[in-house]
Amino acid sequence: MLFVSSRGGCVAAGGPRVSLPLLHPRRVTRAARAGRDRRLVAAPGDAPAPAGDGASAPQPLAAMRSRAYLRLLVLAAVLGVPIAAAAFGFLKLTALLQQWAFTDLPSALGFASAPTWWPLGPLAVAGLLVGLAVRYLPGRGGESPADGFVAGRPAPAPAELLGITLAALASVGLGAVVGPEAPLIALGGGLAYLAVRLAGRDLPPRAAGVVAATGSFAAISTLLGSPLAGAFLLLEASAIGGALATAVLLPGLLGAGIGALVFTGLDSLTGYGTFSLAVPDLPPAGTPTVAEFGWAIVVGLAAGPLSVGLRRLAVAVRDRAVIHPVSATVLLGLVIAGLAIGYAAATGHADSDVLFSGQSALPTLLTHSSTYTVGALVLLLLCKGLAYSAALAGFRGGPTFPAMFLGAAGGIALSHLPGLAVIPGAAMGIGAMTAAMLRLPMTAVLLATLFLGTDGFPVMPLTIVAAVVAYLSANWLTAPAGPPATAPQPAGPAEHAAGPDVPAPRTPASGGAERARESGRAPEGTQRDPPGRSSPG
Repeated sequence: MLFVSSRGGCVAAGGPRVSLPLLHPRRVTRAARAGRDRRLVAAPGDAPAPAGDGASAPQPLAAMRSRAYLRLLVLAAVLGVPIAAAAFGFLKLTALLQQWAFTDLPSALGFASAPTWWPLGPLAVAGLLVGLAVRYLPGRGGESPADGFVAGRPAPAPAELLGITLAALASVGLGAVVGPEAPLIALGGGLAYLAVRLAGRDLPPRAAGVVAATGSFAAISTLLGSPLAGAFLLLEASAIGGALATAVLLPGLLGAGIGALVFTGLDSLTGYGTFSLAVPDLPPAGTPTVAEFGWAIVVGLAAGPLSVGLRRLAVAVRDRAVIHPVSATVLLGLVIAGLAIGYAAATGHADSDVLFSGQSALPTLLTHSSTYTVGALVLLLLCKGLAYSAALAGFRGGPTFPAMFLGAAGGIALSHLPGLAVIPGAAMGIGAMTAAMLRLPMTAVLLATLFLGTDGFPVMPLTIVAAVVAYLSANWLTAPAGPPATAPQPAGPAEHAAGPDVPAPRTPASGGAERARESGRAPEGTQRDPPGRSSPG
């Protein structure tokens, strides 16, 4: 869910000229006329420079020396504080909701512990709330996690923030197998854009994209264990490189650093604790062996087809669930609950192994791996994988932590075979499944290393091999998507201003309309059904 792209935030080298952030179009025009930063600033309506004209190519290093860029860095620091505080509150609220729904409420109703059938209630309520948000609220509760992280999506419009928040709280807080990272990225970008709009700043579309990306950085500043990990994820997912990436992402990195400081300060004030991926007291991994190198290839080759199968199942179910989103999401919630109940009854382990994203359960799985038999681990992979696909199909959240959990469980199961220890197997599994599901191999290796702490450093080469093999195998099994067939539309004023070879920039408002058209719903403000008729719910 990235907002730094050629449409909404920045453009790659060799593309159209780059408008300096935070400059009103009139100021940009005056600056260009005065001759300041002539090679960096393009007034609205200027045609793009030829691709082969090196003199008119973007000069991001010079842009970073401008006053406008310094103002952007100040804005990034200012926005990082409230957005990180809001993200901290969101994460704490989801944790409290999980505690209340699965521990406090059963105790208040007179149960010594939650009965076996208990997950049916919270998951049904989660499905109902998410289905209603998808069906009736603007923005359809956010993007579907079945699509993974897709570059080029615009920041959500202000009217969509409520639906995204409610759908994410219901999904993550009531037991669906999704994580909080995707909603946080969307909410951070939307809140940053809203804050600038409320402050009375009229930003050009490209500058608005940079501001939205800064909010996304701040929102996930410490969720992945380090502000650098969040910045790394957004950098890789944005598919932008070179000096231009530095110019655009440096404000985001600053926002992530400020956000991490806010998280630390709120921890000292509230005592709620911070969010860390590192698992303490793991056994030493040892030096990688030739046999483990062979296992890395095997793990990568297994993770690729598994991830492709889970995603195809999720997309197939989602395409049918959108017809009746409310009833379908309730049914998917009951399916997830049934899988958790069946796993707990068959193995004697907690149903929380199947429920939730797996972020909290993964340390327990690693430190108590000896208590899991091979049969229990295989059943866990089956139930958690199917629940993962069901959650991707109907709920709202992120795909990262469930993929990490599945990879660790698979690696631990393989460690019962000769030539593979527990920690190397878990590290390779985490890296392989995360790379295959997210299609972000470098981020997958970084997350696996951060999760295992210093114990993960010796097995980093094995993790890299497994992640690369899984990424390549998943790409090989996935047919390249062709361009969508759309009817030609007459060029509007924005398109004429951008030039014939440059797509019109996507603003939050236009992005919402495009998402509505893609999902089969009419955009807001258009008549959806003839008078006297209603669409199916």
